[in-house]
Amino acid sequence: MKYAILLSVIFLTACGQGKKYHDEEKTVAVESDLIAGILEYQKEQNESFKDPDSSPLPDKYRKDFEGLDFFKPDTSYIVKARFERTPNAEPFLMPTTTDRQTQEVVYGIAHFTLNGAAHQLEVYQSLDLMDDEEYKDYLFLPFLDNTNGEETYGGGRYIDLTIPEGDTLVIDFNKAYNPYCVYNKKYSCPLVPRQNYLRTKVRAGVKNFNKD
Repeated sequence: MKYAILLSVIFLTACGQGKKYHDEEKTVAVESDLIAGILEYQKEQNESFKDPDSSPLPDKYRKDFEGLDFFKPDTSYIVKARFERTPNAEPFLMPTTTDRQTQEVVYGIAHFTLNGAAHQLEVYQSLDLMDDEEYKDYLFLPFLDNTNGEETYGGGRYIDLTIPEGDTLVIDFNKAYNPYCVYNKKYSCPLVPRQNYLRTKVRAGVKNFNKD
């Protein structure tokens, strides 16, 4: 990457008047880096699903597992949201696919534009994980959208986030994943609150799991 930056500086000095060209080059480079990051994420997910120590898949599915079915990487599904913190929100119990409930609090509300329309989603912090140092900055974003029940799992998908320093939260829907109970009924998965329904198609991230 440093080598590429050096070449760009040399070329800019030589060309002088080519500012527009270089702006386009920079945009292409950023786009390429984002795509590479999404592909790396998909690779890591597939490796995790193949590993018996980390995979949610039962043995009967894992032995023939070749990879998850993802939408093609699309940077238009990486959004910068205005993050409105909600410090006075009351904790609540979020139902799951089993009798278990998780203790959650609305940490903030993400406001953003996607597919040409304004949307908002509640972002949660799990009180059950507060004592775990690994999850001290973890935020949980479950959502529903108009692909559910067709291209994606009917119960919605999740995105893992980290508490931002400022009031901007980057949400990459390319990293949307299925609840583990999609793959194995032994898992207890939080149900997506209805207020986190996006009235649009989010054609990014992982698709539904075909067990056949």
